Amino acid sequence: MRLIEKVWFQGHPAKWLIVPLLLPLSVLFAVLSFLRRLAYQVGLFKQVKMSVPVVVVGNIGIGGNGKTPVTLCLVEKLTEQGIKIGVVSRGYGSKAPHYPYQVTDESSAETAGDEPLLIFQRSGVPVVIGADRIKACQCLIELGCEIIIADDGLQHYRLARDFEFVVIDGKRLFGNGLLLPAGPLRETTSRIARADCVIVNGLSTWQKQASAFALPILTMVLKANQVINVKSGKSVDLDIFLAQNLAMNKRINAIAGIGDPQRFFNTLEQVGFILSSVQGFIDHQAFSAHDLAPFSGEIPLLMTEKDAVKCASFAQEYYWYLPVDAEFTPNTNGDSIATIITKIAGLVNIHHL
Repeated sequence: MRLIEKVWFQGHPAKWLIVPLLLPLSVLFAVLSFLRRLAYQVGLFKQVKMSVPVVVVGNIGIGGNGKTPVTLCLVEKLTEQGIKIGVVSRGYGSKAPHYPYQVTDESSAETAGDEPLLIFQRSGVPVVIGADRIKACQCLIELGCEIIIADDGLQHYRLARDFEFVVIDGKRLFGNGLLLPAGPLRETTSRIARADCVIVNGLSTWQKQASAFALPILTMVLKANQVINVKSGKSVDLDIFLAQNLAMNKRINAIAGIGDPQRFFNTLEQVGFILSSVQGFIDHQAFSAHDLAPFSGEIPLLMTEKDAVKCASFAQEYYWYLPVDAEFTPNTNGDSIATIITKIAGLVNIHHL
């Protein structure tokens, strides 16, 4: 983990030097963000309303909160309703030949970005990337999409939205509570109140403190049921894979290039793996064979699905990844992911009126 992230989330002693130095920049960031939001609210900057409903999945802080599993869950459940879904993403780190760019079977993580490629490969729905999300959305509409899910688009206020999810990491929450760069937040916690639904990733006591927000707050946990070989695509039931390794007294190695690598390592231990060596990388790490060379092929090397899409071109037989799915717990008010999905599906009919 980078030093600045240790300052944000772990209260590293360097905070006494770094935070005072960065605080003036955070104040400037806060002023500019406020003025930008105000410009959209008073009409100085124009929001663009698409001809189909737009559902935003975002957060108020930097990555690693669990937005991609939420997006995949929404795609799956809305598709089951017979609705044609499309996903729009900025495509962080992508090097596409042009924008907007539609992700295809021939796309690589370098071309499309790791998360858009993961979403496309898992869901099969149209995924279009581009910094200009208006043009990207228009491409999806031309493909016949009836609802567009904007992955990580909460602060992209130019794109009008019909429903907003704010995803919160139940473990790290809001770090030191400061705005960038002195803290990890893009917006203050008061922004949560303007969303339509909050999803807390992981069991947390924060829900008890959230009574001030008069909106549905759901708890999500990430569940794994299988491991998949990065090179061959072979799928093995998680329990069987665990039993085989434990029978041979094998430990595993693990890597993670996500917002919070330790969360992945904790998950592996929780499901029963015995870890030998682990290494965290920065979020969206552009992996090469050299990065993984220190890990011996004598035991399995496990990684996240997001990492796997970037390692496919040089994968070895001992590379495996752990796909996870979002599972939701209804809250005490009776709100559930099913009721939220029904509400979003109803937006299609409203737009047709």
